[in-house]
Amino acid sequence: MGEIMVKVRLINEFDEALWEQGRLPKKRIRSVEVNALVDTGAVMMLLPRDLVKRLGLRKIDTVIVGLADDRRIEMDKAGTLSLTIAGRTMKCDCLVGPPGCEPLIGQLVIEELDLIADPAKRTLTPRPESPFSATLKLKALASKPLGLAGPVSRV
Repeated sequence: MGEIMVKVRLINEFDEALWEQGRLPKKRIRSVEVNALVDTGAVMMLLPRDLVKRLGLRKIDTVIVGLADDRRIEMDKAGTLSLTIAGRTMKCDCLVGPPGCEPLIGQLVIEELDLIADPAKRTLTPRPESPFSATLKLKALASKPLGLAGPVSRV
């Protein structure tokens, strides 16, 4: 078993929105491609402070984070960014780590993109049951079932 490293495309979502509105040239959208460690024990994505600054992400909040050694620390949360892994894209925020730390991909990203971590093969790939787009899980409300039974078709 080994570490899973993946290539991740990160884009400043605010820059992208400005470009879509015609208020920013496409070449000025701040983006970067990095290798990140898949951490199935982590909840959120973590990026080093220097990379957050390079992407121009804004501080959104300060949160308390529980570490693997049971310590609790205060960390900044920044966003919003668009990230792409294995051809699947989502919008998310990130925790801000110390400069130069290793970028981490947490469980929220893995779940929303419907990816499977295989430590033996050192891969993070789309779930075989949903090879073309992510399928998200949702439990119906106990009193009102959603009525989605069977295959989903596009209109």
